[in-house]
Amino acid sequence: MIVGLPKEIKNNEHRVGLTPDSVSEISANGHDVFVETNCGKEIGFTNEKYEAAGAKILNTAAEVYEKSELIVKVKEPMESEVQYLNSDTTLFTYLHLAGNPSLAKKLIDTGVRGIAYETVTSPDNTFPLLAPMSAIAGQIAFNVGNYFLLKQNKGRGVLIGTLDGLDLGLVTIIGCGVAGEESLQKAVNNGVEVNLIDLSEQRLSQLKSKYGDEKINYIVSTPDSIAESIKDSDLILGSVYSLGKNAPKVVTDSMLDAVKPGAVMVDISIDQGGCFETSSPTTHDDPTFIHKGIVHYCVTNMPGAVPLTASNALNRATIGYIHELTNKGIDQALNENQYLKDGLNIDKKEVPNILVREALDSLLN
Repeated sequence: MIVGLPKEIKNNEHRVGLTPDSVSEISANGHDVFVETNCGKEIGFTNEKYEAAGAKILNTAAEVYEKSELIVKVKEPMESEVQYLNSDTTLFTYLHLAGNPSLAKKLIDTGVRGIAYETVTSPDNTFPLLAPMSAIAGQIAFNVGNYFLLKQNKGRGVLIGTLDGLDLGLVTIIGCGVAGEESLQKAVNNGVEVNLIDLSEQRLSQLKSKYGDEKINYIVSTPDSIAESIKDSDLILGSVYSLGKNAPKVVTDSMLDAVKPGAVMVDISIDQGGCFETSSPTTHDDPTFIHKGIVHYCVTNMPGAVPLTASNALNRATIGYIHELTNKGIDQALNENQYLKDGLNIDKKEVPNILVREALDSLLN
């Protein structure tokens, strides 16, 4: 099989879908790999390293797409890349179709087969290809939230943590999946008080057994409990995921009337449309905006801030599936692995994943 690796062109996106180590493994199995020139230059993956791993370097993205059967990326194609897609191409990447229905329609119309990392499942009902980036996003969310609380960044001027026995700040975390727990760990390590909110009492009980209840308030999610929790919070982290669908808007605009000016809200769910009603996608170049005096951080590719770490973590998770797709052929791999097939979001101008289809039907019709 011929595998292609184009350069990511989203704002400040320097992650790569394939590291040189992954290329080496794919090449060792007898497959050809075409890499767009300087694809990984910004994180030290030079053309020479890819060539040493067995790849052939091509000058343009158009060449990579034209020559490849399987395209491996990190982020969904940008508008300028849609022209390269057709029914002979299989795309393996994060797609987040519900978060961008206009792009979804364009991708569907190309006839491309799209396998989305974020809807690949596992026997334990987790999302193995979403998890590594969620873990990174959860850590980044706490760090950037702390940074934008600085007064010169329009924040409240609050230090999150403990200083000489003085408790500083209150953090509310909404959603206790992989990202939410990573944020919780950062908060615990900083000694800050946390409101931890989730729909699942079982999940809250699991986390209470693991982290105890010192400085952590375990709260079942309701509109009232969320509104009450955020009004005194300095940092509000939203991490709500719904498979194949837009994230629910758990924090409404009206709730912000009671939130302290200069508080910071970080929407980790922004790839799926955001879990705050007031969220709007931002970039690493221009990461925040102010609404009702509250700082909103809604960068759609948060793990892109640490592209070397993120690329290695992602490849560790995806390489086994890439071997299945290349060694067995795409049709056989999908037919034999239902968990991988759950990732099939687009095929022959249809949307096979029922949850993704329902989400798009409600958005496009």
